[in-house]
Amino acid sequence: MTLRGSTTVPDRIFACLAYLMPLMEVIIRFSGPFFKQFPDLQIILLPLQPLLQIYLLSYSLPFGSLILFFLLFFLVVRNENISHFIRFNTMQAILIDILLSLCGLILSFILAPIVGGFVREILTNTIFLGVVAAVIYSVVQTLLGRYAEIPTISEAVYMQVR
Repeated sequence: MTLRGSTTVPDRIFACLAYLMPLMEVIIRFSGPFFKQFPDLQIILLPLQPLLQIYLLSYSLPFGSLILFFLLFFLVVRNENISHFIRFNTMQAILIDILLSLCGLILSFILAPIVGGFVREILTNTIFLGVVAAVIYSVVQTLLGRYAEIPTISEAVYMQVR
């Protein structure tokens, strides 16, 4: 845990908002097999439906996710006027989202011809549950005013955010 000063309640709330990006991404791209196996758990997604619809609109825009990435990176992470706590959590959310994109590419192009059916569902469910767990952990730590330390990802964040 790094102490960089006290965090205010608005800082904590704004820092939590950044984690909506990887959460929406993982729900859209990797939740299908999980909710096919456990359809009763889809009720968890009901509060997120309006946000999911808005996030799906970014997919209809050319390079919508890339535009969102650059907006967050340059307007939040690189802005020294914003508190370190918000910039740290935003960068961590961006890195989780980049990791999701890499997992999607690996599953789509490299592993698709090799693995199918059952193994693909296991990998997809693992990615989905891992990212949901990381997002929940990060949001809880952020609401408590602590820096969420995720191994390797947080180290990369500290290199980017000074």
